[in-house]
Amino acid sequence: MRTLLVVDAANVVGSVPDGWWRDRHGAAERLRDRLVAYADTGIPGHPGPLDITLVVEGAARYVESVEGVRVVPAPGSGDDRIVELVAEAADRPCVVVTADRELRRRVDELGALSVGPRTVRDS
Repeated sequence: MRTLLVVDAANVVGSVPDGWWRDRHGAAERLRDRLVAYADTGIPGHPGPLDITLVVEGAARYVESVEGVRVVPAPGSGDDRIVELVAEAADRPCVVVTADRELRRRVDELGALSVGPRTVRDS
């Protein structure tokens, strides 16, 4: 069964002060495009292929999916949408990429593994 990798776009993009706040939509698109490679190669401890879902909100909610990365806009809280996705994936391995401690606690309670943004960020 393929692992579901759920990425908290706002948290991962915001983890590096590279001017992302000037173009939130563009920053989310750049993250989406970097994630494509992980669909085949996987991440440390979780070899590919992976099913990748990028959760976007706010100004980034109009970012579109590409082959290898499904983009899911959050109508409200991105964290709540991530928790919903993890709950829906209860029958399969799930990894959530975020540094948000409260979100990590919530998804860990559902049986997902949480990892930090460095897992999918360029160094």
